[in-house]
Amino acid sequence: MQRLFSTFANEWPGFGLLVQRLVVGIALLYRAIVMLDGSPATTHRTLYIAGAILGVFISVGFWTPIAGSLIAAVELWIALVSGGDAVISILLAVLGGTLAMIGPGAWSIDARLFGRKQIPT
Repeated sequence: MQRLFSTFANEWPGFGLLVQRLVVGIALLYRAIVMLDGSPATTHRTLYIAGAILGVFISVGFWTPIAGSLIAAVELWIALVSGGDAVISILLAVLGGTLAMIGPGAWSIDARLFGRKQIPT
């Protein structure tokens, strides 16, 4: 997994990635809650539930390249099959794709699990 990342951004860039991951994760969770709670029965519940689970993964920075890629795929699928406005789905797909390409940052579970380790001398 470490080969998927060139670096784990720290300081301000790492904070920016943390904010981006939190925004995407919260948006996915919010959409799933609204879709499951307030709307009539929909056939796309599974997609929104998958998005919510991936939102939790991306928020904490766990399996970021995989979760980001799956977010992009799920949101593009929602944009294609939903009859309404697809702007939010496309935006979340783009953000998920960028997170998959950039990586999780230093403040993530991925950085703790797969980051550079110092060998004690």
